[in-house]
Amino acid sequence: MIIYQSTKETFLNDILSNNIDNIINDAYVKITGRHVGQAEKSSWKNSMMYMNNVLLDTEIPAESGITIEYQIPQTSKRIDFIISGLDDNKIEHAILIELKQWSKVQLTDKDGIVSTYLGGGLREVNHPSYQAWSYAALLKWFNETVYEEGIQLNPCAYLHNYESDGIITDKFYSEYIQKAPVFLKDDLLKLREFIKKFVKHGDKDKVMYRIDGGKIKPSKHLADRLTQMLTGKEEFIMIDDQKIVYETALSLAKKSSSQNKNVLIVEGGPGTGKSVVAVNLLVKLIDLGLVSQYVTKNAAPRAVYESKLTGTLKKTEISNLFTGSGSYIGVEKNTFDALVVDEAHRLNAKSGMFRNLGENQVKEIIDASKFSVFFVDEDQKVTFHDIGEKEEIENWAKKAGAAAHHLELTSQFRCNGSNGYLAWLDEVLQIKETANTTLDNSDYDFKIVGSPNELRNIIFEKNKINNKARLVGGYCWDWVSRGNKNLTDINIPEQDFAMRWNLASDGNLWIIAPESVNEVGCIHTCQGLEVDYVGVIIGPDLIVRDGKVITDPSKRAKTDASLKGYKSRMKIHPEETAKKADSIIKNTYRTLMTRGMKGCYVYFTDKETEEYFRTSLKG
Repeated sequence: MIIYQSTKETFLNDILSNNIDNIINDAYVKITGRHVGQAEKSSWKNSMMYMNNVLLDTEIPAESGITIEYQIPQTSKRIDFIISGLDDNKIEHAILIELKQWSKVQLTDKDGIVSTYLGGGLREVNHPSYQAWSYAALLKWFNETVYEEGIQLNPCAYLHNYESDGIITDKFYSEYIQKAPVFLKDDLLKLREFIKKFVKHGDKDKVMYRIDGGKIKPSKHLADRLTQMLTGKEEFIMIDDQKIVYETALSLAKKSSSQNKNVLIVEGGPGTGKSVVAVNLLVKLIDLGLVSQYVTKNAAPRAVYESKLTGTLKKTEISNLFTGSGSYIGVEKNTFDALVVDEAHRLNAKSGMFRNLGENQVKEIIDASKFSVFFVDEDQKVTFHDIGEKEEIENWAKKAGAAAHHLELTSQFRCNGSNGYLAWLDEVLQIKETANTTLDNSDYDFKIVGSPNELRNIIFEKNKINNKARLVGGYCWDWVSRGNKNLTDINIPEQDFAMRWNLASDGNLWIIAPESVNEVGCIHTCQGLEVDYVGVIIGPDLIVRDGKVITDPSKRAKTDASLKGYKSRMKIHPEETAKKADSIIKNTYRTLMTRGMKGCYVYFTDKETEEYFRTSLKG
C-alpha cells in the first residue's frame, strides 16, 4: 500500500511548501481511513526535512521515484522512505530507508536488538539495520514482481539525530550493518553517495507502483531453501498419524479459497508431534507457492523451530514466516492461503501488551486466511487469558462460513511413548480420573529426589550427553535477577540452594542456548518445546494435604502474569475463578513434567507433597 508517491522534484516542492506532514497525513487518512497521532506527524515533518537535504544533489535525478510510508502487503509494517530509479546498466533499484529520530541507544547481548527510550521508557527494539534488511527480505522473497523482474532492493538506515558513539555501530551488529548500512548525523554525504551508487537515472516505469501491484507468492528460491533446511533432520520426520494430519491439511489447503474456507482442528497431547507436523506443513505450503505463516502466541517455539531449521541462533531471512498470534488485526480477509497455528490453546481474545487490541485472535486468524489449521491441547491452557478451545474455534469458523474439520494425534513420541505416564500424571495431579493410580516407571525414567542440589546435579550430568537437559520450575519466585544478574531468584536456604531464572539474554532460545543449563526455565520459556531430560522444581503453589491436591495462587511470584487479575475476579466470580486458577496451576505442572522425552526428575519444596507422590510409585 502506497501512501505518498511522487518524483524527487515534486517531493522537494512539497517540502518547500512547509506542509509535508499534512500532505502525508491527508494521504494516509484518505487511503487507510485511519488517523495517526501528533507524534507521528511531527516525525514526518522532522525526518522529511533531513531527507530533503540528502536529496539536494543534482546527480540524483529529478525523475527519481519517492515513496513514503509504503505498507508491506500482508503486514502492518511500513517502510519509511524509498527512492527508486535505474543504474547505468538500466537495472531497476529501490533504496529502502528506515528513518529514526533516536539520539542514543544501549548495547544488548541479544542478536540484532538495541535498547532505546520510546514511549516514555527504555525498550528493546530491532537494530534499524536489521529492521531495514528484514523488510527488504520480505519483499524479495514474497513479491513476484521483485524476484521475477530482478528489481534490486538496497536497504539502509538513517539516524539523522544520532552522533557517532560506537554503540549503534558496534561490531556486535556488524552482520546486519553490512546488509543494511546505518548512516548517522554526520553521514549525510555518505548517504548521498549510497543513493547515487544505485540511482543514476529516473524511475520512468514506476517501480513502486509495480511492486505494490505485484502478486504475493513465495519465491522458488525461498521454497528450495526451506526444503533444503528441513531435509534429513530427524526431529522433523513424521510417522503414523502425523502423516495423516499432514496430508489432510495439505489437501484442504490446496482446495480452499475465499468462497470455500476451511478450518482444521487437530487435538493432541504432549509429545504427539503437533509442532513437527506444523513445521513440515509450513515448508510444504511455501513449496506449493501458497502464502503461509507459522503462528504461535508464545515466542519461544517460533524462535526455536526457526533456529532448528536454519541451524543458527541468529535472526534470519525466514523470521518473517514465524509470527505471533496478534499479527492479524486489521488484515484483509483471505489475505493468506494458509495459516498454521501451533499451541492454539494459548490464543487470547485481545492482543497487545495491554490486551486492548483487536477483537479475538481466533476470529482474526480465520478471517485472514482461506485455510487455517489449529493444533490444540486444552490441558495446556496455563493463564486466565488462554481461550484456544475446540468449541471457540468451531464457533468462529461457523461465523466465517468456514467448514470445520477434526483430527486427533494420539501416537506418543515424548515420555518414551508412555501413555501410562501421562495418564498417571492426570490421576496424581487430580486433573481427571484415570486407571493409572500408580506409575510403573520401567518405560520412562521418572524419579523423585530429596534435594534441589541433587536435581541440579542429575540434570548437569544428563546435559553432558547432547545439551538436551534443562531445569524448570513453578513460577513461585520473583525474577529479581532480570534487573541485576548478580542476584539469584530461586532461593531455598534450608537446602543451601540458589539459582537464577533464565537470563533475558537468551530470550526465547533459552531451551537450546548452550549455557542455559545453569539457569531455571519456567512455563513461558518451555511450553511447546521439549528436551531429553527435564528436572522440575515444584513450588509451594501446589501441595498435598490428607491426600488432596491443593493449589494456592497466592504463592505464585508477583512477576508471573499467568494469574493476573485473580484477586479482582475472585470478588466477582469466586467459585468460577478459584476453579480456573486451580486448573491453571495443575496444567502448568503437567506441562512442565511432560517436557522430557526420556526422563523427568522432580523435587518438591513441600515434604508431605513429596511423600504423596512417592506412594504412587510402584516398587
